[in-house]
Amino acid sequence: MTIEFDGRVAIVTGAGGGLGKTYALELGRRGAKVVVNDLGGNPDGTGAAASPADATVAEITAAGGEAVASYDSVATPEGGAAITQTALDAFGTVDIVINNAGILRDKSFANLAVADLQAVIDVHLLGAFYVTQPAFRVMKEKGYGRLLFTSSAAGVFGNFGQTNYGAAKMGLVGLSNVLALEGAKTGIHSNVIAPIARSRLTEELLGPLASAVEPDLVMPLSLYLVSEACELTHEIFSVGGGKYSRVFIGETPGWFAGKGVTPTVEDIAEHICDIRAEEGYTVPGGANDDIRLLLKALG
Repeated sequence: MTIEFDGRVAIVTGAGGGLGKTYALELGRRGAKVVVNDLGGNPDGTGAAASPADATVAEITAAGGEAVASYDSVATPEGGAAITQTALDAFGTVDIVINNAGILRDKSFANLAVADLQAVIDVHLLGAFYVTQPAFRVMKEKGYGRLLFTSSAAGVFGNFGQTNYGAAKMGLVGLSNVLALEGAKTGIHSNVIAPIARSRLTEELLGPLASAVEPDLVMPLSLYLVSEACELTHEIFSVGGGKYSRVFIGETPGWFAGKGVTPTVEDIAEHICDIRAEEGYTVPGGANDDIRLLLKALG
């Protein structure tokens, strides 16, 4: 099976370099019309420049593809709306959104300034919301769409010194899960990746590992997830260095105190091992599945 994107219009944020650039180039090579969004700022989110987005557009067009640049910031509602409008003005629609733009302002929790918390939340979490909502409306009207959100192991599992980043990245999991449910009836699929890849944001953090985790190794899974061939939705994948695996949030069978019974604190302490036991877990497909598990226990 050959996966192509002929006739599809894709928005890729943070596409001036790193992962976003690899996505944009391959989408263009496979026939997609690409909106290359990049503010061109520094790793901490300061500054701006047109050259990163322009360079990616130039590479796509030199290879025979179609692309336009967007220099809007994802961190404002106006910027997010302008990115989708760029797709509509240039290509008439939008089929794919890859939320990839990001910044880093790492600090230990005790030393984290409110400004550094807000800046990271604005770009990663709110930015994904601002870009995706206007595109989602277009997708819902046409009955087709593919959304991809970029989370991180720091969000799903935690990482020292990244409270702002981790909170934003786990927020994206919640955002994607809801959009997967809301988009199901209109052909919109939404998934999440937690990549490990070398970029200007991560190169120093990764150290010697950087050479083993090139962005090109993340790109194949990401493009599959936004392809028409992919029917998966509401999922999370860890990807990096040639390793591809599913990550999921499961629920254990737990311990049921009994219908009409209010347990004591001591009861909880006595049964904490039963509550935590992993055998027989389920993977809820939404909040309603969690409620159904409760109803089952209640009989």
